Amino acid sequence: MLQTLKRLEVNRFSIYIILLVVIVAASFLSPNFLSSDNIFNVLRQVAVITILAFGAMTLIIGGMIDLSAGAVMAFAGVVSVMVYKSTGNLLLAILAGILIGMLCNLVNAFLVATLKTPAFIVTLGMMLMARGAVLELTQGQNILQLGDFVLVGQGNLGWLPIPVLVLIGVTIVIWYLMNQTRYGRSVYAVGGNEEAARAAGISVERVKYQAFLVNGALVGIAGVIFMSRVNAGLPNAGVGYELQAITAPIIGGTSFSGGVGTVMGTLAGALIVGILGNIMNLIGIGSYIQQIVMGAIIVVAVAYDVFSKRGKAKTTILKSDAKGDPFPVGASSPASDPGGGRAKS
Repeated sequence: MLQTLKRLEVNRFSIYIILLVVIVAASFLSPNFLSSDNIFNVLRQVAVITILAFGAMTLIIGGMIDLSAGAVMAFAGVVSVMVYKSTGNLLLAILAGILIGMLCNLVNAFLVATLKTPAFIVTLGMMLMARGAVLELTQGQNILQLGDFVLVGQGNLGWLPIPVLVLIGVTIVIWYLMNQTRYGRSVYAVGGNEEAARAAGISVERVKYQAFLVNGALVGIAGVIFMSRVNAGLPNAGVGYELQAITAPIIGGTSFSGGVGTVMGTLAGALIVGILGNIMNLIGIGSYIQQIVMGAIIVVAVAYDVFSKRGKAKTTILKSDAKGDPFPVGASSPASDPGGGRAKS
C-alpha cells in the first residue's frame, strides 16, 4: 500500500519535475534563454497554445477530440480583425471572435452529440470548412494596419504582457470549471465510461455540447490574441496548431482514452512544448527538424499512456487472482450469468 502511494505521488509530480529539467537544460543550451525579453516572448507564445490546449484537454477528458482548432482559430481571429476594422470597437471585435469559435463548435457538437458522428471525422471536416470559409472571406489576402487591435496581443498591463494576464484568467476559470462544478465532474464521468455516466443520470449529449462550446470560446480567444500578436489578419494562420494543442495535455498526463487529466498538468505540458520550441529556435534547429521532434513527442506520450494503462489493468487482474477471486476483472459471475456458471447440455 505504501509503495502504491509513493508511486502515485511520483506520477503526480513527474510532469513538474520534467518541466524543471527542461528549463535547466534550456538555460545551459543557450545563455539567452533566461533573459527577461526571451522569457516574456515564450510566455506570449505559450499563451495562445495553452488556451487552445485547455479546450483540447476538456474534449479529450470527455472522450472526444478537435482537429479543427487551428483553422477555426484563424477564422475567428480574422473575423475579429474585420469587425474591429469596420467598427473600431475592440470589445465587439473580441466578442465576434469568441462567437465564431462557439458557432463552429456548436456545429461540431450537433454532429457528434446529436447525430452520433465520430468527433475525429466531424472536426476534420470542420477544419476544411473553416479554412475554406476564412480564405473565401478574405480572398486569400492578409488584413494589415490593425491599429489599437494589437494591444490585446502586444500590450502590457504594468510589467505583465496582456496575453499572459488573459492566460492566467483562463487557467483559473478552467480549473474552477473542471474541479469545482457539476459540469467538470460530468465531463470526467462521460470520458471515463459513457454508458455508466448515462446510467447515473448524466445527460451525455448536454455534456458534449457544453464541452464543445467551452472549447469554441477558448479557440476564439486564442484567435484574437494570435492576430493581435502578429499585427495582421492571416487567413492561413494556425496550421498545425491543433496538433500542438493536443500534444500539451497528453504530455501533461491527460489520457487519450478519456476520463483522466488535469488543468495544471496541461499548463505544464504547454510550457514544455513552448520551451522546447523556443530553445530549438535559439540554438538554430530548423523548422523541419522541429516538426519531427514534436511528432516524436506526441507518439511517445500516447504510447506511454497506452502502456501505463495496460500495466495497471494487468496489475489489477494479478491482484484479483492472488486474492483467490474466482471472477477477476472481465469475468462474469454466476449471478450475472443466466446459466449460473454451469455448463449447458
